[in-house]
Amino acid sequence: MENDSVFLIIPRENYVLETPSFFVLRDRYPVSPGHSLIITKKLRRDYFELTEEEQIELVKVINQVKENILKEYAPDGYNIGMNCGAAAGQTVFHFHCHVIPRYKGDMEDPRGGVRHCIRGKGYY
Repeated sequence: MENDSVFLIIPRENYVLETPSFFVLRDRYPVSPGHSLIITKKLRRDYFELTEEEQIELVKVINQVKENILKEYAPDGYNIGMNCGAAAGQTVFHFHCHVIPRYKGDMEDPRGGVRHCIRGKGYY
């Protein structure tokens, strides 16, 4: 797998949070202030390679990340996203989940949210 272990060389002092199966970082190229990544400690290609236990833990970690973001930022909403496979835009083939804080006015018309990943398909 190419680009598969880039996350495994990140020093622990950069972690924002850590759990048994995951660590959390602020995104190096944030979409918005507080944009965070939840990353598996063990190499898993995408969400569908997570164990059942990791999937259950992930839900808890997403909530912890939300609370962590709230300590420093005051978002009005969130997008939570995972790219699974190259066709879905995945470029680093090591599981990571984006928790992206959203702010009123950060986009002219945010309706449709993640539905806009394919041009012209977000409006219905």
